[in-house]
Amino acid sequence: MKLITEVALPEYPFSLDHRSPVLMMGSCFTENIGRQLERYLFPVNINPFGVTYNPLSVKKGLEALIHKDTYEENELKLYNDLWFSFDHYTGFSSPDKDEALNSINRSFTSAKEFLKKADILILTWGTSWVYRYKETGEVVCNCHKIPAKEFTRTQLSTREIIAAYESLLPQLFEFNSKLKIIHTISPVRHWKDGAHGNQLSKAALLLAGDALGNRFPEQFFYFPSYEIVMDELRDYRFYADDMIHTSEKTTSYIWEKFRQVLLSEASIELVKELDSFIKMQEHRPKNRASESHKKLQHRLRERATYLKTKYPEIDLDNILK
Repeated sequence: MKLITEVALPEYPFSLDHRSPVLMMGSCFTENIGRQLERYLFPVNINPFGVTYNPLSVKKGLEALIHKDTYEENELKLYNDLWFSFDHYTGFSSPDKDEALNSINRSFTSAKEFLKKADILILTWGTSWVYRYKETGEVVCNCHKIPAKEFTRTQLSTREIIAAYESLLPQLFEFNSKLKIIHTISPVRHWKDGAHGNQLSKAALLLAGDALGNRFPEQFFYFPSYEIVMDELRDYRFYADDMIHTSEKTTSYIWEKFRQVLLSEASIELVKELDSFIKMQEHRPKNRASESHKKLQHRLRERATYLKTKYPEIDLDNILK
């Protein structure tokens, strides 16, 4: 007897393998799945602007990657002794202007080159609410702890989101004609809007994504992470202590569903082989000078040599450091 309402998974006309560069942009849920891909040595670039929750800020980041060459000094702002960019999250901020700009541009230039060769772009939208900086009217990725009175908070309509991406996607596909987009909605609830408000926000995202999938059926696809959490995992043990964010157990569950339908058979097999190797490598001995640890290191080197020979497309250097 089934004790859950199982969500049917889509079929996709493509698959990911370890030769498929994947760019990921959007909410913190993007990072959760991105770290799984990264862990198993897929070529991946995760959130080059930092965690980004709303569709317009994600769009702005992608437009920058397509059209800009670099970020300039005059695009930074100073508040509370920190230099920052409204296009980026707080991890790029610094009391040193050059350091902030260099950090932004290192990430930006790497992502721009990555997007040119990417096979897959995974977009995760978290909320349809946006903050506009009153002084310029621009939608910001992050408010950087500037007082709320300096911003106007508004909710995007489904039509606004669709229009924004109907403008963006042709530019994106011209920039990289082979690109496929996997769209997801973050299952993390924005509870300050209330239960009903959160559902309305998610509904706008779902409807917009569905319309874009119909408009670009060969390049824009949906993965139901939101529905899996809402319908299959209706239990608070799948949430973190705040009862809002999802737990590691949920990430593992979604990852299993993701790899079931989106990874190639060869990469599924490679992930299985890497799993035992990575767990062995992550073992932290009490005594590094012990004979047992020396034997473990020998086994790791042997296994690494075997994996490199069998799968020349993977890079084990970071794991073996």
